[in-house]
Amino acid sequence: MTNSLDAFYSALSDPTRRAVIERLVRGPAPVSELHAPHDIALPTFLRHLKVLEAAGLVRSEKAGRVRTVHIEALALADAEGWIERQRRIWEARLDRLDALAERLETESPPKEP
Repeated sequence: MTNSLDAFYSALSDPTRRAVIERLVRGPAPVSELHAPHDIALPTFLRHLKVLEAAGLVRSEKAGRVRTVHIEALALADAEGWIERQRRIWEARLDRLDALAERLETESPPKEP
């Protein structure tokens, strides 16, 4: 899981790759459509797609001369699960800290001016 999370976050560290993922959330798209809004050479853009594919975030399939890219929800779900576990851990810690602060506040003698 750690290696897949490392690849996930590494892949999403680039704004071009994040933009591709944001576009693919709406549905599959041909490489030409994904490349169009980016002011980079096609070979450079294809390297971005390879990084996303290696991280398990997208998959592509070729039909004739058109390569279509699809989002892979499993990688997103894995990251979401990790984030949710971290959120629960930190919420529990903050709840304990809040309880300690309340206890200390009620146990401490009143302060004199």
